[in-house]
Amino acid sequence: MSHTLSFEIQKVNQPESFVNKRFQMIEQLYNDAENNRLEFWNTQAKKLTWHQPWNTTLEWNRPYAKWFVGGTLNASENCLDNHLKSQPKKTAIIWESESGETITLSYEDLSNKVNQLANALKEQFSIKKGDRVTIYMPLVPEAAIAMLACSRIGAIHSVVFGGFSAPSLTDRINDSSSKLIITAEKANRRGQEIPLRAIVEKALENTHQKNIPIITLHQKQKHANDEDFYTLLNNHSTTCEPTSMRSEDPLFILYTSGTTGKPKGIMHTTGGYLTHAKYSTKLVFDLEDTDIFWCTADVGWITGHTYLVYGPLLNGSTIFMYEGTPDYPHNGRFWELIEAHNITIFYTAPTAIRAFMKDGEKIPKQYNLNSLRLLGSVGEPINPEAWAWYYTHIGQSKCPIVDTWWQTETGGIMLSSLPGYHCMKPGIAGPPLPGININVLSENETPVKNERGLLSISEPWPSMLRGIWNDNERYEDVYWRKFNTYFAGDGAYIDNENDICVIGRVDDVLNVAGHRIGTMEIESALVDHNAIAEAAVIGIQDSIKGEAIAAFVILKNNQEESDDLVQELKAHVSTQISPIAKPQVLICTPELPKTRSGKIMRRVLRKIIDGDPIGDTTTLASPDIITTIQKKVKLS
Repeated sequence: MSHTLSFEIQKVNQPESFVNKRFQMIEQLYNDAENNRLEFWNTQAKKLTWHQPWNTTLEWNRPYAKWFVGGTLNASENCLDNHLKSQPKKTAIIWESESGETITLSYEDLSNKVNQLANALKEQFSIKKGDRVTIYMPLVPEAAIAMLACSRIGAIHSVVFGGFSAPSLTDRINDSSSKLIITAEKANRRGQEIPLRAIVEKALENTHQKNIPIITLHQKQKHANDEDFYTLLNNHSTTCEPTSMRSEDPLFILYTSGTTGKPKGIMHTTGGYLTHAKYSTKLVFDLEDTDIFWCTADVGWITGHTYLVYGPLLNGSTIFMYEGTPDYPHNGRFWELIEAHNITIFYTAPTAIRAFMKDGEKIPKQYNLNSLRLLGSVGEPINPEAWAWYYTHIGQSKCPIVDTWWQTETGGIMLSSLPGYHCMKPGIAGPPLPGININVLSENETPVKNERGLLSISEPWPSMLRGIWNDNERYEDVYWRKFNTYFAGDGAYIDNENDICVIGRVDDVLNVAGHRIGTMEIESALVDHNAIAEAAVIGIQDSIKGEAIAAFVILKNNQEESDDLVQELKAHVSTQISPIAKPQVLICTPELPKTRSGKIMRRVLRKIIDGDPIGDTTTLASPDIITTIQKKVKLS
């Protein structure tokens, strides 16, 4: 979302109860990190259970980092076994379906199911340490069970969002050379069934490896390569010794969009990721033993990995999961769930908040939201108006808001005002967490203040990505070519109090409702259609999603423009990538604005959409096309 810096910042003080409880603790964390950053991270890492301690905190050979070298541990053991002696009956997961069905799992229940699936993976499918397992599931407890079972035996999980299409799933299975797929017969969304198992079937038609075994939750129809999820679990023991993993052994791959058509397999390792996940969840959300934590993200995204599964479970918390959307079966569904389950911490996206705003404050007023004590925002910059509405009508002007900035690549939260310590500034994320060093730089790598710049993380951090799966050259080029430090790809602004406002992407990656989508992916999907000769995609402002997609296409000579074709093209993108990638605007044009060398001038397309003056067009090969496109935009 384009973020203006002209708004007047109205600072909001932290509730006194948070200040009294946390100020001194956070002050000490900042002091410790400033005095000895590596020793600070040693202290955080020691809060995990290690099989063997590390001998070196950090090995840094730019751009490759190794943290806690020599140490060994297991992720699922830290999420489950660590809590079994003290709180085996404590609720680990509360889940509710769209239709109101509920499931509650204690830490003991969750541990037993994870161990059963881990044994099945080893004994029945011969999955071993380092093998990749694709998880393509709805937002159900079994998705978390699958992730933890993989980590139990050292397999690398690759979770694919259940809204992705068969071609997107194929790409991820092929790139990771996955040896097993865990899926479900269907997902439920707005009263409709999404046939996940059928999508898997279609995806497997184009995978390199044939006859990949599949575990299916609630399978209706027996397939030759399938095992039923719970039949499988019931045939295996509830005891499974956790595999000892080196700190730098991969924990998971998570694919994210890039500026090329090929998704990037972001790789996170075990020790550093778990250290930051546990530390940041406890610090940012002020976790208490009695909290019920609802992160609304799907497990297919990094937010679901770190703050729905790993971070809360590492801290022994109770997490709430909901398989459904905010507006079904009615617009008060989220508030109804908060009231019913006494949710205390609510972490969601600005897109959802703006949709709630549009519905008005009368809806949340119908529900008792008194259980809430802390709110969070994630996925994209939140505009001050949405922040104020969220604070006033959901938090009832008593809940701190943590406006968090981070990425798939960072593994965990990097910027946020901390409850009980920092003054909140609507629209501004805040300073780096203790132990994190971030600068805003000019194009020539000089730190800037009170002006737009580029966000860069200036020191290695434990949960940083360790590369792109099978593509070190791309890793170096995307993140380390521009600056000597890590370039986040976001524009930003830092004020006199060192609080950072993240403005948004500066590359060809769009942020649609908090989901990153590469323009090249959408253009490739459009050109894949037999009616399209060429395509150009840009991001446009959207009051709800923050950013939406506009596509400009050139039809092949034998194609005629029609409303039906436009709808067909939009549906084609939805099928090829995901409904998230569906263009909001699609314009058929005889030509695109190009320079004489053939480069498409996307900035000109943005100016046309925004109705701004085009400026100098002398570099264009055919300046007259501007008028043609302007007329088509007005008619669209």
